[in-house]
Amino acid sequence: MKLHSLRTALCAVADIALPRRCIVCSTLLSVQEKHLCVHCLADLPRTHFSSQPRNQMADRFNALVSRDLAGAGEYVAYSYASALFFYRSSTGYSLITQRLKYHSDISAGEYFSRMLGRDLAEAPHFADVDAIIPVPLHWTRRWSRGYNQAEVIAGSLAEILGADLRTDILERRRRTRTQTKVSVERKAANVAGAFKVRKAAGPLASKHVLLVDDVFTTGATLYSCYLALRRHYGNNLRISVVTLACVGM
Repeated sequence: MKLHSLRTALCAVADIALPRRCIVCSTLLSVQEKHLCVHCLADLPRTHFSSQPRNQMADRFNALVSRDLAGAGEYVAYSYASALFFYRSSTGYSLITQRLKYHSDISAGEYFSRMLGRDLAEAPHFADVDAIIPVPLHWTRRWSRGYNQAEVIAGSLAEILGADLRTDILERRRRTRTQTKVSVERKAANVAGAFKVRKAAGPLASKHVLLVDDVFTTGATLYSCYLALRRHYGNNLRISVVTLACVGM
């Protein structure tokens, strides 16, 4: 109790020196609030996809898989998919992923990723996830940014799910245009063949791999990673996808 009281007092002093504000509405946060005020946290547009083995996001991703692989006669296991909240550019909640991606707000990224991780931990269909692979950045972009936002999310998920964080598997072979600046029609072409399994990648003795990115829009980036894994490790590997946010469908 004394330690908790001391931490609360220190946080209160820090808030006076450097006031913390809600990411969404910019109101001052109380000592007990983290990143979002209690009102914005209550209104967070959560998807609840983690509790649904089949949902809008999963169906959309599996449509990509079925188009190319099932149509060629290959057996394709249904990929589970989940996101913490719906991304709508017209609302302040879009600032959550923007703060992580463009403003180095690692603390906020980890906070919301742990929230997502707790949802996944309660879902039976994610119970056997044993490896988590973040979508890699091209080395030039990672060098300029200093970190990979997908890796920040994946690290928190791996910690909560007790899975291995595997950053040694995939690499981005060429730098692509930022997906936010590409039309829907061009997104797939933009990332087609952009990812491959590293030559020095170790074995992946996993039953269920989770591919992780920050935002799901068309699913093109995740699908490009999915294809790279399938081509290298075969059809027996179950691959599911998770993002912090999902563009409303």
